[in-house]
Amino acid sequence: MKLRHLLPLALCGLFAAPLHAHDADAEMTAAAINFLSSLTPEQKARVTFDFPNDERKNWHYIPRERKGLPIKDMAPEQRLLAQALLASGLSSRGYEKAVSIMSLDAVLKELEKGKTGPVRDPDNYYFSIFGTPGGKDPWGWRFEGHHLSLNYTEVGDGDPAMTPSFFGSNPGEVKTGPRAGTRILAAEEDLGRALVKSLTDEQRKVAVLQVAAPKDILNDPKRIDPTNPEGISQSQLTPEQTATLVKLIKEYIFRCRPDVAADDWAKIEKAGLDKLHFAWAGGLERGQPHYYRVQGGHFVLEYDNTQNDANHVHSVWRDFDHDFGLDLLKEHIQADHTAK
Repeated sequence: MKLRHLLPLALCGLFAAPLHAHDADAEMTAAAINFLSSLTPEQKARVTFDFPNDERKNWHYIPRERKGLPIKDMAPEQRLLAQALLASGLSSRGYEKAVSIMSLDAVLKELEKGKTGPVRDPDNYYFSIFGTPGGKDPWGWRFEGHHLSLNYTEVGDGDPAMTPSFFGSNPGEVKTGPRAGTRILAAEEDLGRALVKSLTDEQRKVAVLQVAAPKDILNDPKRIDPTNPEGISQSQLTPEQTATLVKLIKEYIFRCRPDVAADDWAKIEKAGLDKLHFAWAGGLERGQPHYYRVQGGHFVLEYDNTQNDANHVHSVWRDFDHDFGLDLLKEHIQADHTAK
């Protein structure tokens, strides 16, 4: 990995201190304003969009043409400010995972030498800003590229919405070279497998949906309504199994900044852990294609590892009430109408 890809990791220390929920709006806003102020007029025109814009919900995790401003088209000082914006939305662990996922495109470039296919470039990740940071109106931002799609929506002074949030990894485990053994999303895989393997035969009959894993996540960008909760409910788990389930959920939501993630976890607890379901499909051993889903009343976590001989991970956190700040925007519109 080139030095310029390692530099952003130093920014993790800036966000290691305890955070409070009311800081989220101020820190993201300041980071976005600082980033925008560093751009040329041409760059600013590429990175900014109106807030009511179809592009805001045009998210995906595959290598494809994107709108926005890629890291590769930024000067060094602009890159640092862009990475500060990225770090403002993530925990230190989540930030390290994101930067490591970006670096895997360099690994793929070596593995795919001489083959036709997508261009692999760790700098081909795009920032987009929707609306005006710091104003009275809602605004949002996105960071996206191959195997990353991080979407944030700010409405008022409260917590930002942080979904959809997608992290992927190809390869899931680097098999050769100086980074052999690297597993960026190891916890997401290992906790899910630990849970399904801890189930009794009777529990597994309920939790395992099918022998073959689906080829990809089901709650993808095209899906507007969530999948139906399936599998085993939390009420059918032992306390030890429930503890593993909780660790798994937190592994996903605490990839984002911890103060807001803590509030999201509190909402899950308030809704009732008995509303949670865990479903599995595919093999139980490493190297076998597998899939799992954790679903509550309003959110879903999903993981799929089937491609490239089960060495290609897709994982997503979606909240179908909260994606793109849907519920926050409804409240904002209602409050605005009431005030008038």
